[in-house]
Amino acid sequence: MWCRRGQSWMAPLPISAQASQKTSMASETTSPTAGFGVDPGSAYDLAVIGGGINGCGIARDAAGRGASVVLFEKDDLASATSSRSTKLIHGGLRYLEYYEFRLVREALMERERLWAIAPHIIRPLRFVLPHHKGLRPAWLLRLGLFLYDHIGGRKLLPATRTLDLAHDAAGKPLKDNQAKAFEYSDCWVEDARLVVLNAMDAAVRGTAIHTRTRVAAAHRENGLWRLETEGPEGRRTVWAKALVNAAGPWVGEVLSGVIHTNARAGVRMVQGSHIVVPRLYEHDRCYIFQNADGRIVFAIPYEQDFTLIGTTDRDYHGDPAEVAATPEEIAYLCAAASEYFRQPVTPESVVWTYSGVRPLYDDGASKAQEATRDYVLTLDAPEGSAPLLSVFGGKITTYRRLAESALAKLAPHAPWAARAAWTMTGALPGGDFPVGGFDRLVDEITATCPWLERRAATRLARSYGTRAHDILAGARSPTDLGRHFGADLYESEVRYLMRNEWARRAEDVLWRRSKLGLRLTPQEREALDDFMQQA
Repeated sequence: MWCRRGQSWMAPLPISAQASQKTSMASETTSPTAGFGVDPGSAYDLAVIGGGINGCGIARDAAGRGASVVLFEKDDLASATSSRSTKLIHGGLRYLEYYEFRLVREALMERERLWAIAPHIIRPLRFVLPHHKGLRPAWLLRLGLFLYDHIGGRKLLPATRTLDLAHDAAGKPLKDNQAKAFEYSDCWVEDARLVVLNAMDAAVRGTAIHTRTRVAAAHRENGLWRLETEGPEGRRTVWAKALVNAAGPWVGEVLSGVIHTNARAGVRMVQGSHIVVPRLYEHDRCYIFQNADGRIVFAIPYEQDFTLIGTTDRDYHGDPAEVAATPEEIAYLCAAASEYFRQPVTPESVVWTYSGVRPLYDDGASKAQEATRDYVLTLDAPEGSAPLLSVFGGKITTYRRLAESALAKLAPHAPWAARAAWTMTGALPGGDFPVGGFDRLVDEITATCPWLERRAATRLARSYGTRAHDILAGARSPTDLGRHFGADLYESEVRYLMRNEWARRAEDVLWRRSKLGLRLTPQEREALDDFMQQA
């Protein structure tokens, strides 16, 4: 049986033909705005520095309101903080302790909104919070969870309940001293894919996306921004009427070294590290563990065969591009998990680590874990000059609301920004199916491609949603998908990522567009990179 695309049956498309159809992502994305920005008379309405979740979210929202937009990212999309989160769409239960009620309420309200527009990469999860004697009292946990259930407009996610760990399956992997727990709802997200999908939708709406392109200098000239960029296309000059600095950990560096402004950076860089170990338990719920130092650590089912444990909170003073989990952080996370799990977690059991730098707004908090996760937007718009908006802090959960707030701040200086907000209901690419329809989507894929294992179909559906059909279209067997690179990765998927998602190197595919790097050998990774360089 041939796999089909949508509802129309298609004959197999040989890989050689797919290769001949290859077009560069740059040409695809710049064509809607061809001719923009090359001189002052054709200036873009908005230029964005930074291809993380905030930059791509702002670009998408602006393009949807009719603005001509260009975005520059010096590396790959989501190459820094936005791919190194705990991968949760959550209100942030612990932020209630710091009276961050506005942030928590906004984040809670966003959970079901984001789930609705991206039900392939976002899914609900249940979190088990064991009550640990000597730490936060049970009444305080109940109060916090009551607020969590009721201040965020929850409609679809299940409410909190109390668990008897002696009789519930959630108690089986835990030590016997854990008797009671509370179970509540939040959501999981494929964080790097959320970034890429926002960029894809922005491109469809006319945004020119330039990855691996650095903004070397930016200054105001004749009421506009003049940007000097360096990238695969060489050195170019681009003009824009407004500029957004969404460079994440580099927001301060852009202000001082690229724009040369005297504005105070206001950034507090906080390192958060995670470890991945072989799967520690069989059920599909997450754990949130309290530690004696006041921090919390999550243990989350990950990529079907693993458990993700994180995160740490410590101030970071180095180059954000060089951040890595330290032996001390790895030992800390292992010890924190081992305090609760029957099976000890040791550094020797760690199969992968990742670490990111959160560019938090510096609110003067004494401890990194107490620094606000709320976002702060600063606007520099002297009369008669082109506006500059800089983004500090923020959470992946609130990126959409941050984008709306950013455009509201720009609106007095950019009439297009005052147009109606729209992203609350606009589905992201591949997310055009109901929130309860994921299993049906997997059923459709396996029905039309019966030779495809359900495990592989599930991964494709989780990554691409309805666009998984584009990768599988016309295939009657794995052979029709082209070269096999290891695990369930085939040439058809790689070419799709190169053609549609700005993937250029093996690491883009294996660690950001997917997590198949956990399954491919070093030799297979090298072979994939060689293929992509020659394709």
